[in-house]
Amino acid sequence: MDWTPLWLSVRVSLTVTVIVAVTGTAAGYVLAKGRFPGRGLLEAVASLPIVLPPTVLGYYLLVAMGRESTIGRVWESVFGSPIVFTVTGAVIAASVASFPFCLRAARAAFESIDDRVEQAARTMGLPEWRVALQVSLPLAWRGVLAGIALAFARALGDFGATVMVAGNIPGRTQTMPIAVFDAVQAGNDDRAALLAIVLSAVAVAALLVVSRLGRTTVP
Repeated sequence: MDWTPLWLSVRVSLTVTVIVAVTGTAAGYVLAKGRFPGRGLLEAVASLPIVLPPTVLGYYLLVAMGRESTIGRVWESVFGSPIVFTVTGAVIAASVASFPFCLRAARAAFESIDDRVEQAARTMGLPEWRVALQVSLPLAWRGVLAGIALAFARALGDFGATVMVAGNIPGRTQTMPIAVFDAVQAGNDDRAALLAIVLSAVAVAALLVVSRLGRTTVP
């Protein structure tokens, strides 16, 4: 049994989790506490990956980062290789797909904090960044961590966007969900079933984490 897709999926998912934990939590805080024009539109755009078909999301990313795009050309001139059909492409695709799950959970967690607690910290002279890190984040950590767990599970199970951007190259970009599809297409039902069971077990574990940590409502 070749477990390369599993290790690749874990590697991609852990990288995505770190990226999304930082960016999604920060964005969730800004949307929860900020008051500025276009806030609703920004949240709607950031949440699009939840409702867009994965293949459509992958198509947009492929157009934006392909070798003929500005981003793709600049990337290739700097790093010497394209974004598409690489592990980097898989990480980017899974990050975009997972981002809104962390963002929305973090936003809900930060909105649940009593504003008077944060205001008391401000009256003591703490700058806004210290209020966010030393007051808001410790109070919202359970909801934030639940969102991070959801993002990890989403990244691990991403298929449509990843296969569009990273392709299906065995040993290089073939993640677990793609390997399941490949096994079914090849008529290898035993391999498909085993990989599907492993993915399902990880998903159940992530949901158990969410149910234990998520005191705030995850939208």
